[in-house]
Amino acid sequence: MDTNIMLAGGVEMPALGFGVFQTPPDVTTEAVTAALRTGYRLIDTAAAYGNEREVGEAIRNSGLDRNEIFLETKVWISDYGYDETLHAFEKSSRKLGVDTIDLFILHQALPSDFDKTVDAYRALERLRADGRVRAIGVSNFMPHHLTALLERTEVVPALNQVEVHPYFSQPEVQRANADHGIVTQAWSPIGGITSYRGDGSRSTFTDPVIGAIAEAHGKTPAQVMLRWHLQEGRSAIPKSVRPERIQENFEVFDFELSPEQLSAINGLDTGIRGGPEPEAITLETFGRAIPEA
Repeated sequence: MDTNIMLAGGVEMPALGFGVFQTPPDVTTEAVTAALRTGYRLIDTAAAYGNEREVGEAIRNSGLDRNEIFLETKVWISDYGYDETLHAFEKSSRKLGVDTIDLFILHQALPSDFDKTVDAYRALERLRADGRVRAIGVSNFMPHHLTALLERTEVVPALNQVEVHPYFSQPEVQRANADHGIVTQAWSPIGGITSYRGDGSRSTFTDPVIGAIAEAHGKTPAQVMLRWHLQEGRSAIPKSVRPERIQENFEVFDFELSPEQLSAINGLDTGIRGGPEPEAITLETFGRAIPEA
């Protein structure tokens, strides 16, 4: 299996990456350093995570050439609008310490002001045309958001980063992405978000189906879930701050799930979303200023 994914426009991206969502700034540099040392070459962050500066520090200190690392970050809804999003790029690139961002993404659709969403995406198109970013994309866009965006813009998003794990696989979103040639990238790819439910529901990590598949391969449930993503053509960006887990999550290229095992994992979908409802995103409830530095 190829370890890379080709994005629309001919930009190549590692299929397996390292995420830093909810990673505190004071441990981000160490975590990203461990990931790069392990072999990860795709790093995902966001303006709203508050740790772009630390990601950039780890990249600079890694000893790797900048062109060896695929770096993606996201614009928060508070910076939507054409000029505002152009400025958001300047803020992110300054914090990251880079001139070019490999993949620049809108973090959410803003259904309550979709004109701002469209203007923000048009700014991404401008940045791509100017060579400031290599590829552009979106995150947490549902099929109707994609349709509305494509009707008013020129460049099809290269990627849509959405919640995908065995308990919430969003097949309709994945189909819409595929129909448009958009790569699906999974956040919470091993279902970490299912560990925080307070209703007594089982977590993906303790699911007996996943556990049995893991045992059959001599792997962990997390490794099985990541392999599931990769074999189905998705990108996945697991996160951890523990070096042993960072290493474990990368050791997924030496085994193969059978078609029956893939089907069994696909059959675990509950339809229960763990993250915010995309239609409920508003500036009033989710807006917050992104600092200049």
